[in-house]
Amino acid sequence: MAQADARVSVGPSPSSRALEWATRGSFLVAGINLSAWAPLVPYARDRLHAGEAELGLLLLALGVGSVCAMPAAGWAALRLGCRRLIVLLGGLGMLCLPALGFVSSDVGLACVLFVYGAALGGMDVAINLHAVTVERGATRPLMSGFHGCFSVGCILGAGGVAAMLWLGAAPWAAVLPALLLNALCLWRGAPHLLPAGEGGGGWHWPHGRLLLLGGMAFATFLMEGAMLDWSAIAFNTLQQVDTARAGGAYALFALTMTAGRFAGDRWVARHGGMPVLLVGTTLAVGGLALALWTASAAWALAGYAIAGLGAANIAPLAFSAAGRQAGASPQVAVAAVSAMGYSGSLAGPALIGFIAHASSLSLALTCVAAVLAAAVLLGSGSVRPVATGR
Repeated sequence: MAQADARVSVGPSPSSRALEWATRGSFLVAGINLSAWAPLVPYARDRLHAGEAELGLLLLALGVGSVCAMPAAGWAALRLGCRRLIVLLGGLGMLCLPALGFVSSDVGLACVLFVYGAALGGMDVAINLHAVTVERGATRPLMSGFHGCFSVGCILGAGGVAAMLWLGAAPWAAVLPALLLNALCLWRGAPHLLPAGEGGGGWHWPHGRLLLLGGMAFATFLMEGAMLDWSAIAFNTLQQVDTARAGGAYALFALTMTAGRFAGDRWVARHGGMPVLLVGTTLAVGGLALALWTASAAWALAGYAIAGLGAANIAPLAFSAAGRQAGASPQVAVAAVSAMGYSGSLAGPALIGFIAHASSLSLALTCVAAVLAAAVLLGSGSVRPVATGR
């Protein structure tokens, strides 16, 4: 472990506590950058007078930018180092947000969304690579807590921008408080981030155990995207809850997922990654089944809460295990798992809509639960305990 530590740092290493808090701050920045765009979507639609199909095509530019940037981010982390890449991509994502609040042409918005998506996707690789490196040098699991900070960032970003818009701020100005918070996090955290990542290798398509871990990330991101896009509609349609209260389904899912991630490191340290993964998957699948197949609104809410808690630590465990795979550099492994995970987010809305149109929404979302269960059963053997000694 001492040799690995020597490879990942240049000059004096920052204290472990400062390093961990800087990593948490980078996940917070990524979450804020991602979620601050969500409240701006209706305003962009109205500026462009876009229909649903046109808006969907524009939003595809964001996903394409993300997936295209991920392989390059692994290469850039090796050349530039994690610290520079996190600051660069975090700053680029911040700069895109005000532009997303005032660009008024289809081509202009598509270009900004592509760059914004590239910043988000590259940042996802950079922070997870950094987190893998930090966890490998620590004496306890840390990945779930890092992802918990990402979830908090999502809540702060979306909630803060929505509040500013409610107070009457223009869309470009509504993001400014979020940008100030991100700038503060980067300014305080950057000096304590690791200057470099572990070396080795260029991009290649995942195979073997890495492919199975990517499948777990794909299924988890598919479920998270399904809850974001479809849980309110399902709650409204299946349990006949009025539209104004239907968003409570996703809010509860997100809340328990965040809580589960902050508790996840303790669970993994006490019980090991495999039991946490298998129990979490059982809860996620069972909770979603309960939410979809009960007629009671109260039981459905309980199901969404259980599903969020269960799904909380699947992706963090997949990323952590990917960074420890023998025969693959961390840059390649994390970039590959990130790309497969994001493809789940991209495929989710269209896939679920297609199945729901052909059958029913409850069956479509049940398929999501089945995909998650199958992916975890296939990939669980690749999740090995985190090394806790030096």
